[in-house]
Amino acid sequence: MAEPMDINAESPRGIKRKAEENGPVPHAPKRIKALDQDVVNKIAAGEIIVAPVHALKELIENAVDAGSTSLEILAKDGGLKLLQITDNGHGINRDDLPILCERFTTSKLKTFEDLTSIGTYGFRGEALASISHIAHLTITTKTADSSCAWRAHYADGKLVPAKPGQSADPKPTAGRGGTQITVEDLFYNVPSRQKAFRSPSEEYSKILGVVGRYAVHCTGVAFSCKKHGDSATSISTPSNASTVDCIRQIHGSAVANELVEFAVSDPKWGFKASGWTTNANYHVKKTTILLFINHRSVESSAIKKAIEQTYSTFLPKGGHPFIYLNLDIDPQRVDVNVHPTKREVNFLNEDEIIECICDEIKVKLSSVDTSRTFTTQSLLPGARTPMSASSKYQSNGSKSAQRTPSSAAQKPLENNVVRTDPSLRKITSMLSHADGEGSLPPSITYTLSPREARNFRLTTIKELRAAVRDSMHNSLTEMLASHTYVGLVDPDRRIVAIQGGVKLFLVDYGMVCNEYFYQLGLTDFGNFGIIKFEPALDIRPLIEIGVAAEKTKVGKDDIAWEEVADAVTAQLVARRQMLIEYFQMEVSESGELISIPLLIKGYTPSMAKLPRFLMRLGPYVNWSEEKACFRTFLEELAAFYTPEQLPSIMHEEQVEVVPETTVLSNASKQVEMAQVLEHILFPAIKARLIATEGMLHGVVEIANLKGLYKVFERC
Repeated sequence: MAEPMDINAESPRGIKRKAEENGPVPHAPKRIKALDQDVVNKIAAGEIIVAPVHALKELIENAVDAGSTSLEILAKDGGLKLLQITDNGHGINRDDLPILCERFTTSKLKTFEDLTSIGTYGFRGEALASISHIAHLTITTKTADSSCAWRAHYADGKLVPAKPGQSADPKPTAGRGGTQITVEDLFYNVPSRQKAFRSPSEEYSKILGVVGRYAVHCTGVAFSCKKHGDSATSISTPSNASTVDCIRQIHGSAVANELVEFAVSDPKWGFKASGWTTNANYHVKKTTILLFINHRSVESSAIKKAIEQTYSTFLPKGGHPFIYLNLDIDPQRVDVNVHPTKREVNFLNEDEIIECICDEIKVKLSSVDTSRTFTTQSLLPGARTPMSASSKYQSNGSKSAQRTPSSAAQKPLENNVVRTDPSLRKITSMLSHADGEGSLPPSITYTLSPREARNFRLTTIKELRAAVRDSMHNSLTEMLASHTYVGLVDPDRRIVAIQGGVKLFLVDYGMVCNEYFYQLGLTDFGNFGIIKFEPALDIRPLIEIGVAAEKTKVGKDDIAWEEVADAVTAQLVARRQMLIEYFQMEVSESGELISIPLLIKGYTPSMAKLPRFLMRLGPYVNWSEEKACFRTFLEELAAFYTPEQLPSIMHEEQVEVVPETTVLSNASKQVEMAQVLEHILFPAIKARLIATEGMLHGVVEIANLKGLYKVFERC
């Protein structure tokens, strides 16, 4: 008879056990026990030191914190065999060496409250401890008041002897002021991690990347990095080199020659930003961003995406910039303790700070855009230079920009040529309008308000903005951000034509404008302009007009339509404090409409849509939940601002029925709408709209220059 199964015995992993004849044997719950400290330390080390480059980053930050002005880095086999960093900082006291590599030992943090004002790189006391658990660590250090240097060896966070049988205490040795940290055989006791690395050269290139980042950022600190056994250094920057000099040394003259300096600050958001970015003459296939927040090298997908969106209006499709950004934020607004390797940080008012930085970059790029260089074809001997060519293709005055291109340069194919000079006359300017005028409608008088911009730190608004960014369609956004407006095609169906590259598109401008005004409502939330009614309008009669129109459209008999006007009026009066606070929509206690929000200058929505807009604020806005309330209200506001459809009265049988005044009125409205679309709405859309996935079915490609060449070349 078989012995009963031992429920505590472990079965081989991955082997499926057969069911017992008498049914399954119940398993006893496994006991919970604390992990061994050695296992805990190795797990922590694996989280903090993922690759040699992470160990080096921690060591560089410790060296800079120690006041070093010179760092020498040596690597062998991509840092896996040897990683050594030598600095000339203030060193480590002899008495601190025994606990130097124990976890959570630091000189930079005493209480938890110190995290709110931390201004150094390292502060958790985990870097050296983690390295000592997965590598052989040797530290040689000398302080200014010490007569000699001290050398100590570490393993698993504790002092160990250099050779068996010797004392583990630090030994006196010759050495210069500062600290030298030597990391040997990284991950020697984690073979699975060692096998994960592809090649030493790839790891060494990552090391050069992090050294280059800190060399650019840390002014007054000399950096050098080389492979073990090589006489030449891979990176070498002097301590007196400027930021541009370091960029030139590490990233090349092609980048350094096109750099533009920028700086912006705002005490309201508690930040200061400065840096260098390339102008429109430079572009590559991949964005290079050196981002430092409070002098810590970090990554931010939100900042990167916003900068790429800013550059999309200046660079050709597929072009990306180089940027070095140094962002100082009030330490109390930043949480640096959210990632094991401190690669990411969280800070308050992220959207507002990013917008300020991108606006400043856009201003700088616009101011230097006139110096863009062009490659021109050399003239034949004896030919005279046309005046238009010499004025149109002005360079920035450098001799290098005036050199004649080599004869090997090929002339671009005609099917790739796109008109890009905005000074050329558009075909729409040659067409006659119904009223014989092509100017903008009469300007509206605006009065500046002394009201200051307010900051609403609402999580719901940030979530709605994030939802827009998450649904972003990159190629459609780039196309709209760099498009050329062609003209109004069909006002009845709200269709315009735009050109993107060598392609021509038909666009549902009603859909595009609706999305633009919704996003505008999110970005300018609580800071809209005001359209004032003098005298104030009685809300209830307006809502009754909207109810009648909605009843005709919906056609439901189970709705008490006669009660809708009273209910909506009461709802708006009851919510008047919130309406004026968040939306600048003022409703009096007696039910009069005093003002509505103004979203964009130069364009006023059709007041014929006002009754339906007011009526829909009752049943179509969720007043019970904050996020849904803001979203639905802004959707209704966007629908109100979206241009209305203009009926085309072109058929002869219709002209006989419709009064002549109506025909002239519609023609005048079409001319006015065409001018507003071309000069106000689509320039604003080009500058600010984030195209979403849902807009794809509102954009149709109708012509492609390359495709047309393929058709006509057969003729």
